[in-house]
Amino acid sequence: MAAASQGLRVAVLGATGAVGTELLRLLESRGFPVAGDPVVLASARSAGRKVRWRDGELTVREVSAEAFEGVEIALFSAGATRSREWAPVAAAAEAVVIDNSSAFRGDSDVPLVVAEVNPDAAAVRPKGIIANPNCTTMALMVPAKPLHDAFGLEAMVATSYQAAGGAGQSGIDELVLVHEKLDGRVEELRTQGAAVEASVATSVFPRPLAWNVVPHCGNYRDDRYTDEERKLVDESRKILAIPDLVVSPTCVRVPVLVGHAIAARMTFARPVTHADVIGVLEGAPGLSLADAIGPAGEVLELPTPLASAGRDEVLVGRIREDYGDPRSINLFAAGDNLLKGAALNAVQIAELVAGT
Repeated sequence: MAAASQGLRVAVLGATGAVGTELLRLLESRGFPVAGDPVVLASARSAGRKVRWRDGELTVREVSAEAFEGVEIALFSAGATRSREWAPVAAAAEAVVIDNSSAFRGDSDVPLVVAEVNPDAAAVRPKGIIANPNCTTMALMVPAKPLHDAFGLEAMVATSYQAAGGAGQSGIDELVLVHEKLDGRVEELRTQGAAVEASVATSVFPRPLAWNVVPHCGNYRDDRYTDEERKLVDESRKILAIPDLVVSPTCVRVPVLVGHAIAARMTFARPVTHADVIGVLEGAPGLSLADAIGPAGEVLELPTPLASAGRDEVLVGRIREDYGDPRSINLFAAGDNLLKGAALNAVQIAELVAGT
């Protein structure tokens, strides 16, 4: 790989999608050393479209083996099927692939990296591929890692509150559309909720999300958990290098456009106080504390999904000692699932690879 000071040849697969366009924006805004223009790629259906880059536009090319020739870093955000097909091709062309999909997260030869949590893992990549974690796991790992290092994490009960945007632009569109359909139907929503729910057709979520909370993200597994919930288990263990970490997950979809949140009960090897947690998390990389309470108990700071939208940091607050277990702490974390949950972490990994 060429020295970063000379610039690196970069490709973006999935350049027309929400995460792909964010990848291009971040490469520019963070001053990543791109040599020339990035190679912007997508499926045949999107080839020929234009995407913004610096002060102009780039024409999207159809993905092909030839497109990766000379590429040193390839950022993938085109779904697991295309990643399985094209990541080995790009890696064979000697590009380091940073993949946003679920395709390789469980592969023992592919590091699963959160830039602030396990950056050293990015250096060992036998297959030439680095995986970006699930956006929900990502937000939780930012506070979990420093707390584990300090107190020895043994178990977590994690309940996610995931934005419609976690299902892509189609999820956002469906949430907005259903809100419009239900506009003005307040009395029905209050007194005939089941009938209203049954009257609204959906294609992205199993139930209408507007004015609702849907306790289901992803697809059911044989054990009645969903694949989103299983990701919280497997990815947390891999990222934190705690193979026997006990994780009890529940993933919930909420009527929010962008920003995933997680309520977590973390249990440690020894008793932990609120002051202990604050002492560790103050100044921890990649997060911002939102935990202040006024002298009369008034709300000063809260880590909400809306407040996290458009921010690089994960917001962490509502930190409190557990009523029943002195070794446990409860907290609430919220992070932008398109930024830290996807594009930002991918670019941060690219910076680690480039040594910038």
